[in-house]
Amino acid sequence: MPIEIEKKYRLTKKQRREIERRMRDMSLVPRELEHEENTIYRGGRLDQPGRALRLRRVNGRAYLTFKRRLPGKSAIKHQEEYEVTIADPDGMEWILKSLDFTPGLIYEKRRTRWKVGKAKVVIDELPFGLFMEIEAPVREIKRVEKLLDAEKIPGVMETYPSLTREFGVERRGVIEARFGSEARRSGRARK
Repeated sequence: MPIEIEKKYRLTKKQRREIERRMRDMSLVPRELEHEENTIYRGGRLDQPGRALRLRRVNGRAYLTFKRRLPGKSAIKHQEEYEVTIADPDGMEWILKSLDFTPGLIYEKRRTRWKVGKAKVVIDELPFGLFMEIEAPVREIKRVEKLLDAEKIPGVMETYPSLTREFGVERRGVIEARFGSEARRSGRARK
């Protein structure tokens, strides 16, 4: 199973503008803005810590991804990840529910992708904040951090699902973080 290596950072609006300006100054061009809806399923072995099964719908495409976090305390996280393209996301949702996997979390995300050297850099806007992820081997992550002047921005250990649990709103047994939702307007975590 492939290993994903990435580091996540929480950004201010100013930091986002500065990082995007640096990438444009390097003559880099972002890919098309992606609008995502991510559903994280629960049930069976998925309820064990560090495991996630996600159905992602993005700009008319869909992907099913399994992730398992590998032990470590570094802000650069390592996890097993396997992703497949899904031709019929509604059909896949039905299959997952038939196997007793149920939606536990849903979060929306607006993502801009950049390629910096050998690294994938993404700027993510979620209802609870702005983030950047650098995905590459550890040495390349550190090199790109320097290029983007992001070395002093603290790494974020929390995953988007854990942040959704903290800041989302529960609706019919599913915790959601959607743009324009109550959690976004109030800035408060769910009760």
